[in-house]
Amino acid sequence: MSYQIGLRHYKYFLAVAEELHFKKAADKLFISQPGLSKQIKEMEEALGFKLFERNNRNVVLTAAGKYLKEEITLLLNDNERILRHAQHIATGNEGEIHLGYVGSAMQTIIPKLLIRFRKKYPSIHFSLQEMDNNRQINDLLGNKIDIGFVRLNEVPKALSLRPVFDETFSLVLPKNHALNSRNFTSLNQLKAEQFIFFEKAYSPSYHEKVISMFEDCGFSPTISHTSVHATTIYRLVENSFGVAIVPSSLKLGYNMNIKFIELKNVPQRAVLSLAWNKENRNPMLRHFLDV
Repeated sequence: MSYQIGLRHYKYFLAVAEELHFKKAADKLFISQPGLSKQIKEMEEALGFKLFERNNRNVVLTAAGKYLKEEITLLLNDNERILRHAQHIATGNEGEIHLGYVGSAMQTIIPKLLIRFRKKYPSIHFSLQEMDNNRQINDLLGNKIDIGFVRLNEVPKALSLRPVFDETFSLVLPKNHALNSRNFTSLNQLKAEQFIFFEKAYSPSYHEKVISMFEDCGFSPTISHTSVHATTIYRLVENSFGVAIVPSSLKLGYNMNIKFIELKNVPQRAVLSLAWNKENRNPMLRHFLDV
């Protein structure tokens, strides 16, 4: 008996592939476990190969199943995006674009870009989400976002990377700290201080760049705390748990008992880049890149 594979089969397959448990997947889909097992069996018979290896204890994806999971996820994401875009066109809008960004991008680059873009395309719908570099890369590869604003030196081959903004770094100190912009001469003056860093996993290349500043001065910093949020770093500095170094654009929009010293004479620069998927077919992406 032959079966025709449809969208329903894809959704059922992905549920089992994500849960690797038929009962949990069935509960998630609000169907019975026997019914779900039947749908997966139909799909395997139609394809002519197994998607799962299963016994009484474990459910494991086959090599073919792993491949299909990745490709069907992309297919369904594309399908959802295409339908949403068609809906925008049908209601008189020009389309939509989804952006991911690291926090500092919202301080300077993104607002200016959106204003310029909206002047050319006044009916465009924007979706913005702050996320770390790694999640942006994953979401770009999965076509969940169209554009990423990242602090990375390289990305997977499927993506393109374009530097759009470079800036100085700044020291972040408690307001009552003895150093200020007049008496600061070198990071060597902070050898005895504890430092608060952005987490290395947030952006390994960014972390290496900051570390290289200290290497140029001949010492290694004592890192007492790490965080992925500038606000957390500033709160720690404010309460004298350490000092920090951040991109200078992160001076904007905060009102805390801290002060900044711009490191104008340090050669390292914080680079913000635009990343996108080369295979992304959202027509608004090309227009955004032009702007």
